[in-house]
Amino acid sequence: MPELTRRHALGAAAALAAVAGTQALAAPSASAAGHHGGPQPFDEVYQGRRIEGRATGGGHHHGSGYGVFIDGMELHVMQNVDGSWISVVSHYDPVATPRAAARAAVVELQGAPLVPFN
Repeated sequence: MPELTRRHALGAAAALAAVAGTQALAAPSASAAGHHGGPQPFDEVYQGRRIEGRATGGGHHHGSGYGVFIDGMELHVMQNVDGSWISVVSHYDPVATPRAAARAAVVELQGAPLVPFN
């Protein structure tokens, strides 16, 4: 039986990590996915602000086809490759769902209105 070397062990660990990463990217969260595999729609009042998330006719920037709104104004969101979401307000703080992105934006805005992003 061949001797296990550090090189073989590191190679095997790298291969396992690659397979696990591929499986994680390929399997979206069932709890966050909607009827057609997209995020669940939501409509709620959070800290006195109305936040909504819903499927839209098409993607604005990145083709997500999902819109998030705070008090009727669109909050630009984007889904990262790892499945996390970011918004124009909290760009460096990825969260698990568009609802979480909307809530994080409300907290970050501290009562200020969301202005159009062009």
